[in-house]
Amino acid sequence: MPVTRQDVLHIAELARLGIDDTRADALTTELSSILVHMEVLSQVDTAQVAPAAGVGAGGTPLRPDATVAPLMESTLESFAPAMRDGFFIVPRLATHEDSSESGA
Repeated sequence: MPVTRQDVLHIAELARLGIDDTRADALTTELSSILVHMEVLSQVDTAQVAPAAGVGAGGTPLRPDATVAPLMESTLESFAPAMRDGFFIVPRLATHEDSSESGA
């Protein structure tokens, strides 16, 4: 089933994308070729191919949602030279300085 120019323009309108006429024609061609390729792939006989490892009807098993405190050999204060109220104090980056602060 080929994609029409009207399909592309309708989807662009739904997504609130501004697409000009040239780009709409290019997208129509690209999307149609993708669908043709998918049609070719769907014709491949995969009956004798073993399913991929780890993929099944049960989905991916999830781990329990439990938090564990990190193992730290040192105190939090040993990671930075200065701390205040449990937060690291870091020097301000020169790129974030206001022009009035730099003394210019």
